[in-house]
Amino acid sequence: MRKIILRSLLLAFVILGVSSIAIPAASAQVAVGISVGFGPPPIPVYDQPECPGDGYYWTPGYWAWDADVDDYYWVPGTWVEPPDAGLLWTPGFWAWQGAGFVWTDGYWGPAVGFYGGIDYGFGYFGDGFVGGRWDGGHFFYNTAVWHVNRTVVRNVYVNKVTIVNHNRVSYNGGNGGVTARASAAQEAARNERHVEAEQAQRQQRDDARANQALRASANHGKPPIAATDRPGAFQGHVVKAKEAGGAYNPPANRGNAAANNARAENNAREENNAANAERNTARVNNPPNGMTANRPAQNNTYVHPKDLPAYQKPAAPNTGNAKLDQKYQQQQDKLAQQQDKQRQQLEARQDKEHQQYQKQQANDARNQALEQKHTQQTQQLQQRQQSAQQRLQQRQAPPSHAAPAGHAAPEPKEK
Repeated sequence: MRKIILRSLLLAFVILGVSSIAIPAASAQVAVGISVGFGPPPIPVYDQPECPGDGYYWTPGYWAWDADVDDYYWVPGTWVEPPDAGLLWTPGFWAWQGAGFVWTDGYWGPAVGFYGGIDYGFGYFGDGFVGGRWDGGHFFYNTAVWHVNRTVVRNVYVNKVTIVNHNRVSYNGGNGGVTARASAAQEAARNERHVEAEQAQRQQRDDARANQALRASANHGKPPIAATDRPGAFQGHVVKAKEAGGAYNPPANRGNAAANNARAENNAREENNAANAERNTARVNNPPNGMTANRPAQNNTYVHPKDLPAYQKPAAPNTGNAKLDQKYQQQQDKLAQQQDKQRQQLEARQDKEHQQYQKQQANDARNQALEQKHTQQTQQLQQRQQSAQQRLQQRQAPPSHAAPAGHAAPEPKEK
């Protein structure tokens, strides 16, 4: 497989403060391999839209990161249907990890775990959850913190909450961050079996990423779509942010730091535009899974999706339950197809950018910056896919304890 040593890119990563890293985790709640050198904007001030009906659950909005444009973007809060009765949502959160701010995914589980101490509002005030509770297979809504029409939803109660030290800081640790730490109960919740975000939640995130108005650089922490009553409902009746949660001062050169560094590094290199054009031509015309002669395999830096190792599906399920084995096999096949499609899409997008740079006869600095960007995209894709594989293996893993004699182990309800 093709690998490349790009010393200037490694230096660019250090200066820019944006890299792909893996954070060890003992549970299904894992960091997704994204590290950013500066924190996200504060949580904006906005109202919660009315619950659309019985059975819906509120998932608060949050700031996500788009490496393609070096910018945070707001994922609007929304009402979704939980994957199963009895499950509660633990939001994801940003936290300082010594070299950057790292995002940890949210999850569904029987208890709400640690979410960084972030005050997302609407029952998620930094510690625990007071938006509602499950009882007898039905969810009961706390109308003191959730906007519910009692003529539409009758499973309600009132539990008024006193909020102490209310703030809108959106990250844990670092300069000015929340200082909360996970309690013993939250650590226990973290180690429970989890269910990843629903497809509707992932679609909400993807739609938000495609909306330029939701980028922090465009809305300055005050998104025009702060919340929706259903996932993907970005048109018509939406909830706008009343105001930004506080001042937001990102680095002025966050989008240019890599290019500036690459330019300085290239001043000391004896390379010319013709050599770069030749490299780009080889890159565009190279068939999938091919080798490129001018990219020596000397390290583990995967620059493009076709450099990544082939997806290795786990062994065929063998639980002793034919129906469950078939279900697990279908889940494995579906994940393999999804990940192959993701690689192809990123590869096509990167090929297009290489072609554009070749037509423009881009200089060394721009070509190096493009390679740095593609390296980051590829490593982030790898981390996301590895996390998805890990979560699937954890969901399909047999229970840690045997079922009582005379009783079959229950079939997991995770989707």
